[in-house]
Amino acid sequence: MKLLDLGKTIKELRKQRGLSQENLAKQSGISRATLSKLENGYIANISIVTVNQILSLLGYEIDIKPANPFMRE
Repeated sequence: MKLLDLGKTIKELRKQRGLSQENLAKQSGISRATLSKLENGYIANISIVTVNQILSLLGYEIDIKPANPFMRE
């Protein structure tokens, strides 16, 4: 998933739950400006832990499957 797609998803979920950026940012331990940048696809160096925290507050979780480009299934 691209960062912009992730940001749009977070924004949509936040709005569906009636949360302001300020509220979700505070609960996530980040600034409102950082959340705004994430929602608009402008932050490339946000930690997976922070993204997972945000998604968890929205009722979702990240399913990460490591990939090795040198191995074939």
